[in-house]
Amino acid sequence: MDRKKKMAAALAAVRTYIQTEEEALLTPPAPPPAVAAQPAVPQGLWGASGRQSMMQTRNLMQLKAFHRR
Repeated sequence: MDRKKKMAAALAAVRTYIQTEEEALLTPPAPPPAVAAQPAVPQGLWGASGRQSMMQTRNLMQLKAFHRR
């Protein structure tokens, strides 16, 4: 490829990049995403304890699976 073609391609790429940056600055920012709704019933200590127990059991099972010989 000759030097003029390379220079033209590089200048076109830089021009396109600058153009897209300017367009991004001119467009208004998107509104923030909606916040997820809170659960209707607050979770109690028994539910949290049960979930924690399940996670601990799963973790122990995974550790045993990785260390099996």
